[in-house]
Amino acid sequence: MAVGVPEIDVFAAADAVLARGERPTVERVRLELGRGSPARVGALLDQWWEQLAQRLRGETRLPALPTEVAQSFVAIWQQATTLAHGVVEQSLAGQRQLLAVEREQLAAVEEQARQDAAQARQQTAAALAGRQAAETRLSDLEQLLSQRLAQIGDLQQQRGELQQVCNALQHQLRTLQAELHEAQQQAEQARVAQETYVRGVEERAHREVDRAREESKSRQAEHRALQRQLDELQQRMEQVRSALSEAQHQAAAQQARAELTAEQGEQQRQALEDRLCATQQALDAVRHTAVAQQARADTLEQQLVQQQASNLRKLRTKKG
Repeated sequence: MAVGVPEIDVFAAADAVLARGERPTVERVRLELGRGSPARVGALLDQWWEQLAQRLRGETRLPALPTEVAQSFVAIWQQATTLAHGVVEQSLAGQRQLLAVEREQLAAVEEQARQDAAQARQQTAAALAGRQAAETRLSDLEQLLSQRLAQIGDLQQQRGELQQVCNALQHQLRTLQAELHEAQQQAEQARVAQETYVRGVEERAHREVDRAREESKSRQAEHRALQRQLDELQQRMEQVRSALSEAQHQAAAQQARAELTAEQGEQQRQALEDRLCATQQALDAVRHTAVAQQARADTLEQQLVQQQASNLRKLRTKKG
């Protein structure tokens, strides 16, 4: 704004403000002029008040009027000015009162908005903390589920190894059974041959008694040897059967434990999945609540800013 505003312009602006029934002030005169520094306008406004008093006394504006007329006019002018000042002061008092009420309302609105914003921030912080706890719990459940799955995999591998051992023992048992069957066939063949030979010996008893006895002894020795082989094979078969029975018993026990562990693991996995799903749902709800609370806080802050801007515009309009 220009500093050297002319004196006549300031006086004319002050007259215009007074003509509207308002008290000339530095701000009103500057608003009427649209320019001028507060110091310059204030100094010239003081001169205007001094000249106004002289004009009211009729010393400058009524030089050609008679004294009585001038004094009457001055008295009327002073009364009108007093009435105008009273109207202005009354209007200003009403505006001040209204402004005070609006300020109180604005303060109440701002306090409520601050409380709502603080509450929204607290709720948002609580929601974020709940979400963090839920995410931590979710991570723990996922780790526990991975461990259970690894244990189930190990048990299944052990069951496979035991099944392989059981299959090997069954194969060995079948081999021994085949050997036993072959030895039994050989013994039966030897017995049939011995019986045939004995019958022949009886038929040739008188001719070949000595040779028959020797051959019989030889056959009996072979028979005893075959019987010993048969006994050994039967003993080995019993040992293999016992070992197979023990292996089958262990395999059945391992199979039962593996199935029980697998069933428990499946139940635990299902329970973990259910808990994981529930935790995920709770986490989604917490996230949704946090987003809603954050949106509410943003809305309250925007409303507070808009209310402050609106109140500031009202104050500026009333000052003008």
